[in-house]
Amino acid sequence: MSRPLNIAYSPCPNDTFVFDALAHGRVPDAPELAVTFADIDRTNGMAERGEFDVLKVSYAVLPWVLEDYALLPCGGALGRGCGPLVLTRERGAAADLAGKTVAVPSERSTAYLLFRLWAAAEVPGGVGEIVVLPFHEIMPAVRDGKVDAGLVIHEARFTYRDYGLVSLADMGEHWELTTGLPIPLGAIIAKRSLGGAALRDLAAAIRSSVRMAWDDPEASRPYVLEHAQEMDPKVADQHIGLYVNEFTAGLGEDGYAAVRGLLTRAAAEGLVPPLGRDALSFV
Repeated sequence: MSRPLNIAYSPCPNDTFVFDALAHGRVPDAPELAVTFADIDRTNGMAERGEFDVLKVSYAVLPWVLEDYALLPCGGALGRGCGPLVLTRERGAAADLAGKTVAVPSERSTAYLLFRLWAAAEVPGGVGEIVVLPFHEIMPAVRDGKVDAGLVIHEARFTYRDYGLVSLADMGEHWELTTGLPIPLGAIIAKRSLGGAALRDLAAAIRSSVRMAWDDPEASRPYVLEHAQEMDPKVADQHIGLYVNEFTAGLGEDGYAAVRGLLTRAAAEGLVPPLGRDALSFV
């Protein structure tokens, strides 16, 4: 490729860990990257506008973008025991959320789809108002009583107790118990117009970058901590350990089943458009 690929991913430790070797030219014969950092709610919008060659997005946004973008079979975030949490100030039951106000980081996020599927099964009559807030504002808003509950992701799993909050329900736990599948969270997509050969080369380079990070975790540490937004290094390590796993190196049969299962169920609830038959196929 004659120009760098424009890529946007989050400053979260799992993304910087995965892309460190590739972004810094340490993967042999790999395409050059021009990196932009953006939180996933922004990258979802970028994908819908077709603004970048390669993006880390929520699996939830795929039904809107797969005409122009291909899902890459590696580099993303799926797993077990790593789902979003619904947080409240006091312990209670799921039914207590009926008619209540819930803050979410995005309505085009995988976390939101998992939450809506959980609420449809567990909250009689459904929740009340949904308020979209930047991720970092959700836990303070719950703590301060501005909303009744908050849907949180990523490192909040490790820090919500610092805000005096409790976990009302684990969306990932509900998903795993009802489907037996891993939890699909974040996907790597690339423009189909790059062509099949370039997409295959990119996927191979991302796999190599993941393996290089596993082989020498210390090499990625400066990049991870530089962009970790003052996160405690121990929390950053927990974050990587939770979200970078065998599904990051390759979706595999279970990974693809999880993605299709989530989007099929969400479509049945009217939350996303239905997927085309071969929409998830890689070149």
